[in-house]
Amino acid sequence: MHMKKPLIIAVFASCFGSLFGQLDEMTPSEIRYRDSIKALNLQNEAVAKSQEAYNKGIELFSQKKYNEAITSFSESIRNDANFTAAYYNKGVAENECEKFADAAKTLNELLTKDPNYSKAYFQRGRSYQGMNDYLKAEKDYDKALQIDPKSSRAYYNYGTLKFMQKDYQGAIKHFTKAIELDNNFAFAYNDRGSCYRMLNDYPKAIADYEEAVKKNPKLAFVLNNIGTTKKKAKDFPGAMAAFNRAISVDPQFFMAYNNRGVVQMEQNRLDDAKKDFEKALEINPKYAPAASNLSGIYFKQKDYKKALEFANKAVSSDPNFGDAYVNRANAREMNRDLEGACEDWHKAKELGIEVGKNYYSANCNE
Repeated sequence: MHMKKPLIIAVFASCFGSLFGQLDEMTPSEIRYRDSIKALNLQNEAVAKSQEAYNKGIELFSQKKYNEAITSFSESIRNDANFTAAYYNKGVAENECEKFADAAKTLNELLTKDPNYSKAYFQRGRSYQGMNDYLKAEKDYDKALQIDPKSSRAYYNYGTLKFMQKDYQGAIKHFTKAIELDNNFAFAYNDRGSCYRMLNDYPKAIADYEEAVKKNPKLAFVLNNIGTTKKKAKDFPGAMAAFNRAISVDPQFFMAYNNRGVVQMEQNRLDDAKKDFEKALEINPKYAPAASNLSGIYFKQKDYKKALEFANKAVSSDPNFGDAYVNRANAREMNRDLEGACEDWHKAKELGIEVGKNYYSANCNE
């Protein structure tokens, strides 16, 4: 019994000696290689997770599920902080959600990693434009065009920025450049047409709108623009035809029903106008112009209680819609509420409605 005990100890000693001996026998370069392989495997796993989340984000973005896409792109970035495409698409999705400050922050991070990412300047310009920081937006659009002078989208967005600043000639210049680079750019034709309309050049406006429709016949809002411009030009049959086409393209386009109703009301076809306004409200019960116009119809028909009802509805739907206050004031006056009428005319005056100012001056004490 005593003879075997040392043998057992010797066996264990031999085993432990062998294990420690293997570690001791690895050279420093072999240890570094082993550690680098482990790190590489972890890195590859993170990259794979990043790519998977990115692909999911792209799919969600294509389904217009922008908030969910943002979450996926964020996960992609967490797993691979240098994945520039994930930053870019996250910024785009944030712009689509009108989370402009978040988008600008995301795109700032991207541009610190890759200062020559031209599309990122364009998208950050969109972010600044959304935040009404026009100077920064202009700088980004300029930078985007410096890197990629053939970006029709950058010229187009630059044009919309100029339009928002009421620089219609500057906007025309940029929309024209966008059209030169992409002759099928329907939105550029439409928006250039709106510039001409703001400059009261109705023939040029209509020509651009009609060109936009040729490029894309399914754009109901362009047909609506043709209608409103022809109405301004006193071409009522042309306006009616355009609104009819807009409604045929999109039967749920409530603005076209409302605008068609305005033309009918101006031609004293009150029953037809009423049907159009009612249809607009059926599609969008919160559309203040249609409610206000219905108030005007009932006022013309001397149904002053109904006129007041729909004027109240218009004001409730949009407290900053000046015409609704004028219509409500008129209805209140006929319902023997001169004090209320004066309050509404004054509010219309504050909102820049000239007729409100005139009625207030003529009927109310300062």
